[in-house]
Amino acid sequence: MLFQFPVNDGGGPQRTSSSSKDDSQQTSLYKCKAPIASLDCMADLGSTAEQLCAKLQAAAVKESVDRVSSAAQSPSLTSGLRYRNLGKSGLRVSNIGLATWTTYNTAINEEQLDAVVTAAYNAGINLFDLTEGPQSSEQAETQLGAILKRKNWKRVSYSVITKIHWHYKSEERGLSRKHIIESVRSSVARLQLDYIDIVLIQKADPMCPLEEVVRAMDFLVSEGLIMYWGTAKWSPIDVTEMYTACRQLNCSTPILEQSEYHMLCREKVEIYMPELYNKIGVGLMAWSPLAMGLLPSFKDSLRSRSSNRTKASSISWNQDDRKPPSKENNEPLTARNTKEILFSISLIADRLGCSLVQLCIAWTLKNESVQCLLLGAATTHQFYHALHGLQLLPKLNSNVMAELERILDNKPVRPPMVSTLAMR
Repeated sequence: MLFQFPVNDGGGPQRTSSSSKDDSQQTSLYKCKAPIASLDCMADLGSTAEQLCAKLQAAAVKESVDRVSSAAQSPSLTSGLRYRNLGKSGLRVSNIGLATWTTYNTAINEEQLDAVVTAAYNAGINLFDLTEGPQSSEQAETQLGAILKRKNWKRVSYSVITKIHWHYKSEERGLSRKHIIESVRSSVARLQLDYIDIVLIQKADPMCPLEEVVRAMDFLVSEGLIMYWGTAKWSPIDVTEMYTACRQLNCSTPILEQSEYHMLCREKVEIYMPELYNKIGVGLMAWSPLAMGLLPSFKDSLRSRSSNRTKASSISWNQDDRKPPSKENNEPLTARNTKEILFSISLIADRLGCSLVQLCIAWTLKNESVQCLLLGAATTHQFYHALHGLQLLPKLNSNVMAELERILDNKPVRPPMVSTLAMR
């Protein structure tokens, strides 16, 4: 057993001899634990100030170049652009989509088309619609497929929509399983993609059973050729029957209906589509916010609805769709009435500091049922001009909307319920 004897140095506190040894050991231990600089750090310390400044400047330049290149590859969000789910599915798309109405046609060269598609993608639009007529749709698929392959964008960053066309005066007669599957496979080959995000069925076929259509679409989903499917120009009753057939057969259900919607066509979208969304989860994709040229375009042209529907061979309607109006409806929309309405609306647009085109686009997007609106543009100037209509949405308050309703005077009203007991 060790005994520690106090050591007195003549003044101050007494310390033991063993404690002094411990202090010396701790001091040496602290010296051993001192951090050792790495070789890189020593090299930097040995370099001159000019070399350090050159290294810092090179690192800053490299970081800025990487940031610019990454920003060029990824789209930037445009003011007012929102992303919403299509129907009650998990697919999120921008509330503005690039349509083929005026973008893909023979009058536009490839460079101009490439510029419009690139501008839309850089603006944050991730939806490209190819649902025009049979001939123009095939051409649009080929052109867009070449652009997407050349740009090499990430496949998860955009969605493509195409349509299955049919009419009685062509070889594709009806929505048979054969025609549906062959049409989708041809579209995938023209687009040079592994799959198509959404495929729409143009019109209901009364001669084809719903079970055949439903099972054909479910087969395409299970094979991975398409992700989702929907309808276009279907009546609410037909959409409900299609959804019921899907549930009974345990097949994938449609997620959206593509309908025409603008200031002069409102009944289906404002009355029936909200019910379809709330009851069966079918969303709404609107097209033709300018009434296909009836409302003033960028050239300030004004044409009547009847003349516009009989002309324009590039319109998506088929030949059997363009039927003469029935005699029961004796209140056609004349050009004179349209001019009076548009003149009053243009005054509101001037007061809001925008064009009539931008006001029509903002009015369409003001409806909460519209999850995506399709716009077409032949040039980048037209595209940006239409896209700026998103910034007009905050200005469309209740007073402005009420004033527009008084001018239009065409708010749809649900027809009254008919009692069978009263008819007896």
